[in-house]
Amino acid sequence: MFCAATAGQRGQSVLIVDHSETVGEKIRISGGGRCNFTNLNTDHRAFLSQNKHFAKSALSQYTQHDFIALVDRYGIDWHDKGLGQLFCDGKSSQIIDLLLSEMSEASVELRMQTVATDIAKVDDHFELRLNGQKTQCKSLVIATGGKSIPKIGATGFGYQVAEQFDLNIIETRPALVPLTFEKKLLEETSKLSGISTDARITCNGISFDEALLFTHRGLSGPSILQISSYWREGDEIVISLLPDTDVLALLKQARNDQGKKAISTIIAELLPARLADFLVTNQQWDGTIGDQSNADLEAIAAINHWNIKPAGSEGYRTAEVTLGGVDTNHLSSKTMECKSVPGLYFIGEVVDVTGWLGGYNFQWAWSSAWVAGQSMN
Repeated sequence: MFCAATAGQRGQSVLIVDHSETVGEKIRISGGGRCNFTNLNTDHRAFLSQNKHFAKSALSQYTQHDFIALVDRYGIDWHDKGLGQLFCDGKSSQIIDLLLSEMSEASVELRMQTVATDIAKVDDHFELRLNGQKTQCKSLVIATGGKSIPKIGATGFGYQVAEQFDLNIIETRPALVPLTFEKKLLEETSKLSGISTDARITCNGISFDEALLFTHRGLSGPSILQISSYWREGDEIVISLLPDTDVLALLKQARNDQGKKAISTIIAELLPARLADFLVTNQQWDGTIGDQSNADLEAIAAINHWNIKPAGSEGYRTAEVTLGGVDTNHLSSKTMECKSVPGLYFIGEVVDVTGWLGGYNFQWAWSSAWVAGQSMN
C-alpha cells in the first residue's frame, strides 16, 4: 500500500492486487490493535539477515522520523510505550486509513480477492493473469510478506515467485514466536502458567532484557519472542530472573541479617510468589537462610542462570514474522529491484531482512516500500 502510494504520487499508474478479503489485516491485528508502527531506535543492527548491511540504504533513505512525520500530518496521536516502541493512542485502523488516503490521492487502484497466476517476463514487461484475466505491467512488486499467521491469509506465494525467476531463498523459519516445552518439562512448569516477570534471556551470545511469560505450552513474552529469532532446535536458553543483581551477595547479606527467615520467604521477596514457591519446591530448598552454607547459597543463586532447552516453537500460527526469505544478493539495496530481472521488486517481510520486536519490521516495510516506489516505472 505504501509502495503503491509512493509510486502513484510520482505519476505512475499503479494497481494493487490482494487475494485477501480485508485490506491491511496484519496492520489491524498488530500491537494489540494499536499498531506498533515504528521504533525511534531503528537502526540496521536491529535486523537479522545473511547480509547484515543490506537494510542500511533503505532505512537511511526513508527513516522512522519520516514515517512519524506522515503519521503526525494525519493527526494520529501516538505514544512511546518504552524502548522506542511507538503505538497509536487509538486503533490500528488509523494507519490503514492513512495508507488508503495516500493511495486515493495518488489514484491507486485496489483489487481485493484477486489472485495472480501465470506470471512471466516478456520482453520489457510482465504478463500475468488476475482472476484468470490477462494483464500486463512494466514493473512488478512482490509485497506479500512471509508465512506468519496463515489464518489471515499469509502464504509462501512470494517465495514461489522468487524461485520461478531463479532467485535463492534463505531458509525460512517462524520468528518472534513463543517457545514450547517437551511433555516432562511442561508437567513441571505448568503451574507457572500466567506468571510474568522481567528477565534476561540469553541464547547463542545474544541477550534481551524484557518481560518473560510462562504459558501452558512453554514460554512467551517480549524477551522470549526476541530470542526466538536467534534460537534453533537443540539450543538451550539461559534465563536470568534477577538481571544486574548479585544474587549470591544478596543471599549472604540475608543470611547475616535475617538468618531465622525461611529460604522460601527470602526468595518470595525477590520474585513473584508462585514462581518463588515453584523454585523452592522444585529444588528442595529447605530450612532457614541462616542454615545455608556458601555452597548452598551458590546453588540458590543459580536462579540467575537457569538453563532450559525448549523443544520447539508455536510455529507460523502465532509467529509475528518470518525469518529468512528472498536472498538479498539478488536485490539492489538502494531500490529493492531484482538485479537479474529488471522491473521485478521484492519488499518487506518476503525479503531476508527480519527486525526485532517493537516496530522494526513495520519500519522495514515502510522504508523498503518507499525506495521501491521511488524507483519503479
